[in-house]
Amino acid sequence: MRTRILVAALAVALLLAGCSSGGTRDDGRVTLRFQSLAWQKESVEANRELVEEWNATHPDVRVEYVQGSWDSVHDQLLTSFEGGEAPDIIHDASDDLADFAYGGYLADLTGLLPERLKSDIPPSGWETVTFDDGVYGVPFLQEPRVLIANATWLKESGVRVPTPEHPWSWDEFRQVTERLAGDGKYGVAWPLKEPVSATLNLSLSAGGRLFHRGADGKVTVRFEEGDEVVPRTVHEQVNTDRSASPTTLGSGGSDTLPGFFAGKYAMVPLGFSYRQQIVQQAPEGFDWQVLPAPSGTGGLTQGVSPQTLSVAQDCPYKKEAAAFLDFLLQPRNTVRLALGDWMLPTGRQALADPALHTAEHGWATGTALAAQLRPAPAQTVRGYPEWKDKVATPAFQEYYSGAIGLGELRERLEEDGNLVLARYQR
Repeated sequence: MRTRILVAALAVALLLAGCSSGGTRDDGRVTLRFQSLAWQKESVEANRELVEEWNATHPDVRVEYVQGSWDSVHDQLLTSFEGGEAPDIIHDASDDLADFAYGGYLADLTGLLPERLKSDIPPSGWETVTFDDGVYGVPFLQEPRVLIANATWLKESGVRVPTPEHPWSWDEFRQVTERLAGDGKYGVAWPLKEPVSATLNLSLSAGGRLFHRGADGKVTVRFEEGDEVVPRTVHEQVNTDRSASPTTLGSGGSDTLPGFFAGKYAMVPLGFSYRQQIVQQAPEGFDWQVLPAPSGTGGLTQGVSPQTLSVAQDCPYKKEAAAFLDFLLQPRNTVRLALGDWMLPTGRQALADPALHTAEHGWATGTALAAQLRPAPAQTVRGYPEWKDKVATPAFQEYYSGAIGLGELRERLEEDGNLVLARYQR
């Protein structure tokens, strides 16, 4: 832990080196630092262009673009908050905000945001950034998990191809992957290096909740019937049916693409934004398509942790920062950000843009799933980052590999997990 903190501190120091602190310059001009975590080329360009457009039309409030990274962002931000060096405007994800909001590091935006923005984003989106009675960020981009499939392989196999109107059930999905497997090939490759969010978010489709908040406001972990469906499906595909590749369980999403292109797996469950990498890397003539994730008792519902924009509590110019957020998230600008990141906007007006409803690259399939997206189960749970890293990640990894059974998985998630969460709820 000490090493992680030192590394995070160094990363923040390097990140902020050469950047002036937010405030007022000698000429009276307000300066705000905007830390963006955009990393794809088109996304970085879109963010930088929008900052330049703001600066060109707002000479008295200059925004400085600071390039951040998703790697270890929680530790980086925590160190910068405690050191008084946090950016004024912060790009993050909603499932990372709880500890910062409750810790007093983020500004409550309740009275700062324009009505246009508040009414355009559905209530389910605002739920992801609301803690107690405060709103500590603006959710602006989100992505469902989908199945990226080898279209030629599916067509030749004769299996029923699912649509958002008629998806596979989890049982049917397992049967299909078993049918597609054989001769050293697999029906599916699960990239589960980071297994927790994928498992919990997809489990909403089967009625899973995992986290239960009592009347006293405290959260406990209960691994119930609906929570078992997704992990049991993966476990059986890997260890019983041999229809899922065991070697990709420790891989990230990008790591599975070479094998997918080489015909080793028929499908890979990935976030919607991975389509960009597929377009860039797929061999010429490779035919692929986007399919909805399987459906359960909860239909196509799945959890998401939208990307968010927040304002630091220490920012001396919160109204100006909120005005920049309003500009950045105008519908036309949000569409630019969504296209750059290959994700979906949370705002209704931007989501309705024709550019996001084309059949090409599966955009229409993704937008058809947008209405089914709900806040991730761990959204408002204090201590979630520690629970995820210390308890859930190793437990799920061992279960998926066959090292432990379902009973031990349940025991570790509940007993060990509740001990961790209890420290944050006293």
